[in-house]
Amino acid sequence: MQFIKSDTNIDFIGKRKIAFTFSIILIVVSIGSLIAHGGPRYGIDFAGGTLVQIKFNHPTEINAVKSGLAAIDMKSASVQSFGTRDDNEYLIRTDKTIATNEGFTRTIKEALKSASGSDVEIQRVEMVGPQVGRDLQHKALMAMFFALLFITIYISGRFELKWLLSGGVAGTLMAVVYFLSLFDVSIAILIVSALIVSLVIFWFLQLKYAMGAILALIHDIIITVGLFSIFNKEFTLPIIAALLTIIGYSLNDTIIVFDRIRENIGKQSKSLLPNIINKSINQTLGRTILTSMTTLFVVVTLFILGGGIIHDFAFALIVGILVGTYSSIFVASPTLLAWQGRTKK
Repeated sequence: MQFIKSDTNIDFIGKRKIAFTFSIILIVVSIGSLIAHGGPRYGIDFAGGTLVQIKFNHPTEINAVKSGLAAIDMKSASVQSFGTRDDNEYLIRTDKTIATNEGFTRTIKEALKSASGSDVEIQRVEMVGPQVGRDLQHKALMAMFFALLFITIYISGRFELKWLLSGGVAGTLMAVVYFLSLFDVSIAILIVSALIVSLVIFWFLQLKYAMGAILALIHDIIITVGLFSIFNKEFTLPIIAALLTIIGYSLNDTIIVFDRIRENIGKQSKSLLPNIINKSINQTLGRTILTSMTTLFVVVTLFILGGGIIHDFAFALIVGILVGTYSSIFVASPTLLAWQGRTKK
């Protein structure tokens, strides 16, 4: 089945300024939301505390739940409805680390039943200490950073045959980040600074394919995290897994386009680079759209039917697939044009 006709010739490169403006607006809004909210809204995985998921047999108002919690010295806990309205489920969160033994569950059930007049089922109880939460936050950020660096090695080696150069740059950055992380330096600030330095190094060393791929991945991550902040969704370990999945998906799409660009540059060395990039994107457009649509269909199904537990994970993947497909076409590929003037000189 030929989804996209072979003579399709959409001028993607000619619209790159519009695309860059749109991307900048999304990034500014995302960063602005993160600043306004004081960073992502961390779940108990990263912030520490206790989470309790409860289910009532009959419809119950949030005020009744809060009243029952106040009776057992948990008036500072937040209460949020979970799932659909007919589910009668709530999530109770507190930043206190509470011993979640059988006595605790019995106490909370009796207090909520007394306040609401309905039987209560404790569906899950999670507790994470503050130190464990900080350690998980640190390791999650480091995992994403190292994933991006290893990607630069692969991209530069695959498309520019600069394995040793890119490996040396990545190794140096990893060593510096690890060394500085031993001191009292915010890991988030440290990694952001390291990524900025990485992009500067890529520019001067002319690692153009690696820089295009990394810019696209950073673009995808910032917008996805920003949308989580805008919609006030929790940032948990499953979301880190979703972000790493998005990195892999977006990178796969970018590599397909880059591979065709490199192939066409070899065959049409006398053609203008913008024309070669446009032709390459159009040649891979059918595969890109079909892959995105089939993957998106599965993820949307998970989002609608998967239940509350997997809801945020599926939301992250939906955003990542859409933004990742967009960035492979309008961010990663046009970045190669930044070296055109330097190459001519």
